[in-house]
Amino acid sequence: MRNLDITTLRSFLAVADYGGVTRAAGMLNLTQSAVSMQLKRLEELLGVNLLDRSSRKIALSSDGEQLLTFARRMVALNDEAVGRLTEDVFEGEITLGAPHDVVYPIVPQVLKAFHAAYPRVKVRLLSSSTMSLHDTLSKGEADLILTTEAQPLSGGETLTEMPLRWVGAIGGQVWRKTPLPLAFCSSCIFRPLVLSKLELADMVWDMAIESSEDRSVEAMISADLAIGAMMEDSIPPHLEALPANCGLPDLGRQKINLYGAIARDEATAHLADLIRQGYGKAVLPMVRSA
Repeated sequence: MRNLDITTLRSFLAVADYGGVTRAAGMLNLTQSAVSMQLKRLEELLGVNLLDRSSRKIALSSDGEQLLTFARRMVALNDEAVGRLTEDVFEGEITLGAPHDVVYPIVPQVLKAFHAAYPRVKVRLLSSSTMSLHDTLSKGEADLILTTEAQPLSGGETLTEMPLRWVGAIGGQVWRKTPLPLAFCSSCIFRPLVLSKLELADMVWDMAIESSEDRSVEAMISADLAIGAMMEDSIPPHLEALPANCGLPDLGRQKINLYGAIARDEATAHLADLIRQGYGKAVLPMVRSA
């Protein structure tokens, strides 16, 4: 009788979910060699190749796809049993705030990993503007917040930075118009920066929409009725970055910052560590609940 090991299955799931051994190792707080060895042992146990290694990008083989369904059920059942039967578990609620344009793809992965470690802790996700999130944190209504800013404020920790890009509809041409039609939320932190860049370039603009809803702004842009600005890695698939030679001023770079991670309880500190790992930042060894 051959028995599947939950720890090995967890590593297999991480590789499948995060698209490679390197990211999976970071999320599991293991070395790359440890994760690779666990995958090798799992393949030897089953006598099949779980990964298609014929290309530079790791993908699941047909056998790997078949195992994936079983692995999810087995790991989930294991975590549920441990969570319910363990006496020393953390309970409660953590509020995590993030601007809508940086929620994907990191935050869902982080929340999934956190739930596996702390199944009885509820995470409430609050999506709002950077300015509103700072206010929420100062009032004690959020435990951790992510922000998009040129520079972190006091108490902020920069996780990564990336270019701020002009965005428009796929194949759109509205960026060629004068005055330049713009679409920004009234509370968007990028709005004053963009307007100042246009004024310095002596370019005439017109605000095509006045709204507090991010979805309304994206609808205007995707309809090729206006353009906006987003961080490079957060541009949704229905929009595209405008070419660098479009004649619009360069918008520079913006940082993704984390606030509220200092002097927190174990569960919140663990969530903060997962967020750091999600953005590829080195962290201290994590403490996991029983």
